[in-house]
Amino acid sequence: MITAEFAAIWIAWMLAGASPGPATMGIAGTAMSAGRTSALAFAAGILAGSASWGIAAALGLSAVMLANVWLFEVLRYVGAAYLGWLALKALRRALQPNGAAAAGTPFSGSARTLFAKGMAVHLTNPKAILSWGSIYALVAPADATPATLFGYFGLLYAGSFIIFPGYALLFSSDRVVRGYRRASRWFDLAFAGFFGFAGYKILTARFAS
Repeated sequence: MITAEFAAIWIAWMLAGASPGPATMGIAGTAMSAGRTSALAFAAGILAGSASWGIAAALGLSAVMLANVWLFEVLRYVGAAYLGWLALKALRRALQPNGAAAAGTPFSGSARTLFAKGMAVHLTNPKAILSWGSIYALVAPADATPATLFGYFGLLYAGSFIIFPGYALLFSSDRVVRGYRRASRWFDLAFAGFFGFAGYKILTARFAS
């Protein structure tokens, strides 16, 4: 199950999840404005939304991919194109004069309200939908069984579980926020390079069946 290609894609998955987007910026903004507890509640909602899309994708693709092998290749190219788009987006941020100014999007409310808002953000986030919809085609063989797909779900979801609560913990620290703002341009350049490389590897690698 764990191949060199999967390891590279898992790292790309982690970087894609950690790159600026509605979920991560919402967690960061909430952590900076309302504190760690509120940010963790919001992050828990994000995780619930992520699990919903991941399980739905696994259930759907386990049957569809067996009957339509061509879909495997279509989603593979869609995933590679998505990584290329992320690379261009990160590069564009790195080249902006004030690229380090983004401070996130704050959310407020009770823990229950923040959980609901986080889940809604992720359930309506095109980035999350496309990520889960294409990732199985990138990492799994065309004849993957449901057990195999749910095994990949567990490994990929573990990455989400590291990223989203991690953002809540990190961005509740003033020192981390100041350091990220100073180094954000270099982070974006690194994101751009890795996304581009991962997209290229997906297009050229041969995944075992």
